[in-house]
Amino acid sequence: MDFNPALAVLWYAVFIISLTFHEAAHAFTALKLGDQTAYYQGQVTLDPIPHIRRSPFGMVLVPILSFILGGWMIGWASAPYDPYWAQSNRRKAALMAMAGPAANFVLILLAALIIRVGILLGFFQVPDQVSFNHITAADPGFANALSILVSILFSLNLVLLVFNLIPLPPLDGSSILSFFLSDRAAQRYEAMLQEPAYRIVGLIIAWNVLGYILYPVHTIALNILYPGAGYH
Repeated sequence: MDFNPALAVLWYAVFIISLTFHEAAHAFTALKLGDQTAYYQGQVTLDPIPHIRRSPFGMVLVPILSFILGGWMIGWASAPYDPYWAQSNRRKAALMAMAGPAANFVLILLAALIIRVGILLGFFQVPDQVSFNHITAADPGFANALSILVSILFSLNLVLLVFNLIPLPPLDGSSILSFFLSDRAAQRYEAMLQEPAYRIVGLIIAWNVLGYILYPVHTIALNILYPGAGYH
């Protein structure tokens, strides 16, 4: 793939906004459910700087490398929480974990709404062929630039949603599982999740299986966005 600096900047801008929204949702939900850890460390904010300072590897290096290698971005950050609070309130902790993917889902819906309204107004068109950068089509000029922006917003948040729902540590999906376990099973499971080795292995496995999950989900999402289009 030819490296396109302008496209890379656009992807990174949307990535930072999306991941900041994701982490702020974790922190805000934790605050509302009784854990003030993230709040006192300045994470209940849509300012990306505190989140980047906390996770420079996942918010700077990994997304840039993933775009250079694959043409789309992935990465991660983390909101601090009190593990004793999580152990005592595991269902609340699971809801906190769900808040991040839920934030990405909201951004997917926002992008879909913009696309559908744009089509109704004649601003966008249903594309014959789709890619992560071209979920919708438009005439050259400002409309085309906007179509690329909203396409990235849709695709990138779908990537973040699917990636974070993989039930492996340290991703959100691993914490969500504890919502459905008994107290005894949840304690053993959560102790395992804290082991650094499991977290490293979990990231490696998640990275390798993401493509197998993402592309079918992306196709399904496109066919929901454009009923009857028959993308495959």
